[in-house]
This record gives sequence, structure tokens and C-alpha cells, in this order.
Amino acid sequence: MTSSDVLRRRLRAARGLDTCDLVLRNVRYLDVFSCTFVAGDVAIKDGYVVGLEAGLRGDREIDTKGAHLVPGLIDAHVHLESSLLEPEGFQRAVLPKGTTTAICDPHELANVLGVPGIQYFLDASQHLKLDLRVMVSSCVPATEFETNGGGTLDAAMLAPLLSHQKTLGLAEVMNVPGVLDGDALVLDKLMAFDGRPIDGHAPQVTGRALSAYASAGITSCHESSELEEAKEKLRNGIAVWIREGSVAKDLDALAPLLTLATSTSIGFCTDDRNPLDIEREGHVDYLVRMAIAKGVPVEVAYRASSWSVARHYGLAGPARALSRVGAIAPGYRADLLILDDAATCAIRDVLVAGEFVRELELPRTHRAKPANTVRAAIPEEVDLVGPAGRVHVIGVRAGRILTDRHVLDSTAPGVRRLSVLERHGRGSKPANGYALGFGHLEGAIASSVGHDSHNLCVVGKEPRDMRAALAALAASGGGFCVVRGGTVMAHLPLPLGGLMSLEEPHAIARVLETLHAASASIGCELPEPFLQLAFLSLPVIPSLKLTDRGLMDVDAFKLIDVRAA
Repeated sequence: MTSSDVLRRRLRAARGLDTCDLVLRNVRYLDVFSCTFVAGDVAIKDGYVVGLEAGLRGDREIDTKGAHLVPGLIDAHVHLESSLLEPEGFQRAVLPKGTTTAICDPHELANVLGVPGIQYFLDASQHLKLDLRVMVSSCVPATEFETNGGGTLDAAMLAPLLSHQKTLGLAEVMNVPGVLDGDALVLDKLMAFDGRPIDGHAPQVTGRALSAYASAGITSCHESSELEEAKEKLRNGIAVWIREGSVAKDLDALAPLLTLATSTSIGFCTDDRNPLDIEREGHVDYLVRMAIAKGVPVEVAYRASSWSVARHYGLAGPARALSRVGAIAPGYRADLLILDDAATCAIRDVLVAGEFVRELELPRTHRAKPANTVRAAIPEEVDLVGPAGRVHVIGVRAGRILTDRHVLDSTAPGVRRLSVLERHGRGSKPANGYALGFGHLEGAIASSVGHDSHNLCVVGKEPRDMRAALAALAASGGGFCVVRGGTVMAHLPLPLGGLMSLEEPHAIARVLETLHAASASIGCELPEPFLQLAFLSLPVIPSLKLTDRGLMDVDAFKLIDVRAA
């Protein structure tokens, strides 16, 4: 059936000449354009809303008895890899939670595999019920101060991806100094994606620097953690995505910013949210629920979680007039949530393209066992010993990816060894430093998720435990593990790029519970130590970080000696 035939069928159904596939009667649907709830019926044909008037007939008609109906939720920015789930597992986890569209940046896998890492998600998007859209990764690697496995992706390598129907634009531009200084490689990417959405990544960037950054055509940012920071970005024409992940939690600080007046330029994103939190709390529905609880009007919260994001990324038309999402109106895809209670986002049913998710089969794609991408030589214990005496120490903030900086003795209470080992086959020795904030850790915690180059990260008290943890990760192709006394207590393998599991979401959640219990038993006081550890090697988030090449002063944007003067 051609596109014109499908459109003709919709037109006939809308006019009442043919029956619709489904009519939801007696609903209070959210009109995102006026930001009000309206009583009526919603008629669906071939996966799209075709009418809101009473009287249209359907092959299937359901009386919702006055339930609220809102558009499917849209995650404005997510690294799907950080869910630890392959795309099929991700949709099984989030579709029942009401997330029907996700704007993903695959730069985690791209940093491991290069362009094939991006292509992996574009290919996956073709057979998902979830509407997965891809922003092409702009910073692979994030900086020159770390080693990745995917090489350097320049504009010429990225431009061919623009032709894919699921490609939206250029993902978070983390190299703020490169933008401000007019770095040729950065500007080439900005120009190649001119006219497309370009996501930002500008934590604590203000004043003239922020104005210059916005002048480069960057129109969104999910890295605001303070209210005044977010307000300034809005004034500069930069949409603010309010983030609530498993580590970075900004909703409490930014919820007062979301009003009817600002809702067209604010959305919600998860960025990095693990399957345990998705299972326990929710996905984007959790952000909506919490925003309403903090005083955001119900209609405003649902508008921000759907139409505002769709409009920003061009998914609400007019260029996509026959495939729009983000609203309940004729011509929009019938991605819908039926709610028993709008204030608490109590979901009765989820529809994606007019089909009830509870009635869908969401099969797994069976693949061959992934190749082990961890090619690190396990160091000797002596290689994991950093300098002694007065040293620069990374101060970990629970629930934040920003870090503090301290100068302390290497043996001070609470100070623990921190090492980052290049794992892409270059054969380098680990970089060693120190961290404060993990509590009175007696063993070691390690991760192959180390944003954004994904080298192996380990924190611990004794080199023996740290070495055992690194060895366990190398053998399994990556993952998370907890070690005490040289013995692995808990371990989650992540064989797909050292980032993702092939297991079911609920199975991964159970292992995460075991890992959290094991980390607590060795004295770790962080509620989410693994993703917290993963961000300690990200050299674009202030203030101190440790990459495989050394200690990074993000504020000065240079490597510094671990020893303090």
C-alpha cells in the first residue's frame, strides 16, 4: 500500500465514510496547543489520530469513563547505553512507563566502536515500536586528553549519516573551548549540521561565553544544575532539558522554572538512568510525577514532556506533516497514555501508533555473542599506586556529576585510590589519583562504563582488590564489579561494547540490587556508586576528573600533576 493510499484511508475515516480502527470515548484529552484538557472522543486510523469529534465509528470502541489522555512521553536526551540495555531491552523497559519517543545520543558506543557504534542504533531504530531518534555524536572523543577506541570522528565521517530517516541533528557539543576558540574540526561539524537541531553541553557556562556558544547555533542544553544558570540559558534562546538520571539529579533545583510561559522551551530528559531506577521509580513518567508534586501545573508538565520536545526537534511538523508526534490532534501519531490519575501519572494503558503496548509482542533480536572490546593488559599492583603525600583529591558529590577539588594527604580519612586504565588496546599504564566521597571503602568498585571514552575505572583502598576488579572486567568484556579481599563479591557483565547487557531488564535490575548491597557492605556510602564512578573520568564536567592520561583540571582545561605544590 502506497503512502497516498494510507493517507486516503485516513481521510475517509476522518470524514466518517469508513470506520476507524479504534475510538476512545469519554476522555479528557490534553490539547497541548491551548494547554488545557478537553472532553471528547479520540478516533484512530492506521496508527494516527484522525478525529476528535463525537460520532465517528470504530471497529473497536472503548469507553474510558472520563480518564485523562495525554501524548506519549518523549525523552529529550538519553544515552541509551547508560540504561545498560540493548535497544530492544530498552523499549521493553520504557514503553510500559509511557516513553514512546527517545532522542538518543549514541556517543558512548561511538567512543568504543566509531561510526559503526552510531550505525548500530540507526539500524535498531528501524524495527522498534519505540520511536527512537538519533542525534549524531559530535565529540568522539570528548577531548584530546583521553584515549578512546573509536578514533576521531570528523565532519566528513558524520555527514553521510544525515541521510538516514531517523537522524535528527548533531548531539551534545561538549567541547565548549573548541566552540569558543573557533576550532576548525568543531566548526566543520557545526556547519555540516547547519539547519538541523544541535544539542549543547555547557555546565556553568555564563555571560559572554554563553552568548558566543549560543551564537554557534546550539539550541538546547541538559547540563543546568542551578536555577539561575537555566534561566540565563533560556534568555539566550537555549532550550533547557530538565534532567533526572541515576546520578545527575536536577529536577528539584529547576522545577520552579517550568511554567506555562516557559513550557515551550523546557522538556524532560533522563540522560543516564539505570534499569533498577526505571523499574522502581519510572522513566520520563517519574520526572512528570515529581514535577507535578513540586507545584508544576499538570497540563504544563505533560506539555513539556511531549509537544515541547517534539516541536524543538521538528517532530511536530510541518516538515513531518504525515508522521508527527507530540500532540493529540488529527495527523499526529497515536502515541497516547490513558491515565487513571493525571496528577500522579498513574498509567492505565499505553498506546504506540494506535496499538496497546500490553497487547504487543516485543521480541528480542538474537545475535551472536559480542566480541570482547576490553583489550587492556591487567597492571601489576605496584602500577596502581599513586604518589604519596599532599595530593589533589577529587571530591565526589552524591547525586551530582560536578566534583569538588581538595588538597589532602593521600592517607587522610575517606581518601581512596582512583585509577583509570586505557582499555582499547594501546597498552598504557593506568593513571592514578585520589577520590573522596565513597565513604570508608574497604574493598574496590570497578566499571567499564567510564564516560565518555569508557576506559576502566576503579576506586579502592588496596591495590590488590583494585587489580582483581580490573581483571574481572577484562575477562567478561566489561561491566560492574565489587571486590573485597581479592575476591569478586558481585559482578554484572556488560559484553556489548563494555556498556550494555543482552539480558532482560528485570534480570539486570536484580543484579544491580546485588551490586548495590555488595558496595554498601564494603563501606561505600553512595546510593549509585557505579554510574557515579563512571563520571569521574569525564573531562568536560568541572572541576577535577581523572582520565587514562592523568588528572584533568576541567576549569583550566589541562592536565595537572596529582602532587600538590
